[in-house]
Amino acid sequence: MAMAVNSVPFIFFLYIFSLSLVCAVYAFSPIDHYLVNCGSSAAETLDPDHRVFTGDDSGFLISARTTHVLKADDQLASSSPLYQTARAFNRPAHYAFPISDRGTHHLVRLHFHPRFTNSCCNCYEVEFHVVANGFLLLNNFRVSKGDGLLPIIKEFVIPVDLGKLEITFIPSENSKFGFVNAIEVISAPKDLIADVAQCVDSRKVEWIHGLLRSGFETVHRVNVGGFKVTPFNDSLWRTWVTDDKYLQARDGSEKIHFGGRIQYQMGGASREVGPDNVYNTARIIKSSDDSTSNSNISLTFEVEKGYRYMVRMHFCDIASVSSGMIYFNVYVNGNLAHENLDLSYVTNRLLASPFYTDFVVDVGELGNLVVSVGPSNMSLPHAVDGLVNGIEVWKMNNSMGSFGEEVSAEYVWRSWRRGHTGVLLPLAAAVFLLLTASIFMVRKKNGYVGWSRLPVDISETNLKFGNQFLSVKA
Repeated sequence: MAMAVNSVPFIFFLYIFSLSLVCAVYAFSPIDHYLVNCGSSAAETLDPDHRVFTGDDSGFLISARTTHVLKADDQLASSSPLYQTARAFNRPAHYAFPISDRGTHHLVRLHFHPRFTNSCCNCYEVEFHVVANGFLLLNNFRVSKGDGLLPIIKEFVIPVDLGKLEITFIPSENSKFGFVNAIEVISAPKDLIADVAQCVDSRKVEWIHGLLRSGFETVHRVNVGGFKVTPFNDSLWRTWVTDDKYLQARDGSEKIHFGGRIQYQMGGASREVGPDNVYNTARIIKSSDDSTSNSNISLTFEVEKGYRYMVRMHFCDIASVSSGMIYFNVYVNGNLAHENLDLSYVTNRLLASPFYTDFVVDVGELGNLVVSVGPSNMSLPHAVDGLVNGIEVWKMNNSMGSFGEEVSAEYVWRSWRRGHTGVLLPLAAAVFLLLTASIFMVRKKNGYVGWSRLPVDISETNLKFGNQFLSVKA
């Protein structure tokens, strides 16, 4: 009997140990993983999330002569060492990253924190462009003082087919200056971007293909019903904010938290698609009597007009006591995207198992995007009538490969070259004229003129050409 009692902790220890080994085996380890602290000469810099960044003099910066380093004022120093330095440029600055994981999407994060009071310029007034392998990531980008004191992180997911990812920062014609604090380049897991999604509009719902060739800019990432998730708690080092400023109406909804284990399944959402801290919290609506609820959970997101967006909704039934009890509708901008969604069906009747679905929507001239879940005609009384765990909104690049207006990366390059050629040509012409005039004055002073004296002996052959040289005086 004593052996049986003592064996329980040992068996439990073996179970926990084997589970940790399994987690270690399946932990995401990106093939390409570059973290650069721009402007820093330190070999390694540890950020608050315990990630190691290298200095940008480690070979990634291939145009160091056109840049200089900015250092933050001590009194205004950020808590993160990434924002103590920056790389500034007044001509195009190029960073080149070798790519081993070709043909996949890569995460590109750009960090900006313009708090450099001892610099030669006001970083709040600078404006610049960012180009990456033909994609125009940022066009006329400017960090205003109204953005607050926190760093700005721009995140993109772009396909990389070549053996190199080159990120170029180009100062605009207005400011002729730019800067960057840190750069991340990380190969994305294979299941992060699916090639197919539903296209939702007022006329029809259809499937569209070819998303693996598209690029995406993260606009919103929300942990619905939960707390803020920091990069330290996300295997892709993402930030998920709370739903407070997006929630349209709180009537009828409540937050829930799940303390059990999230059941990830092969072929479903992985921890890289959404971490535990997103799937173990949710916002729900449910009926309190024999009738179903008549309200929806709605979240509104501000977006830029004229673009297509991909909306990813995360679901995990952590509210039901048994499978087959939750049915609800999903709406995007008021259009029905999913009718009678049955989480038990899509998760093989396994509770606490995550599922996500993608929608592509063209917002046109709306300027906002509304995502809702609510009861369907199959919803059950005394049960949950709607649930959502997380929402992501990505801007998709337009037909010109741009995330900023109807401008291509090539156009930005041509504009910069044309603007600088227009300055250099007059300058070169002026230098040439001054040099020519100075040579002429020197020769005149020494008794030389610009023509040679005719020879005294004129051959018979030369006489055949008439007197064409006789008009030139000696």
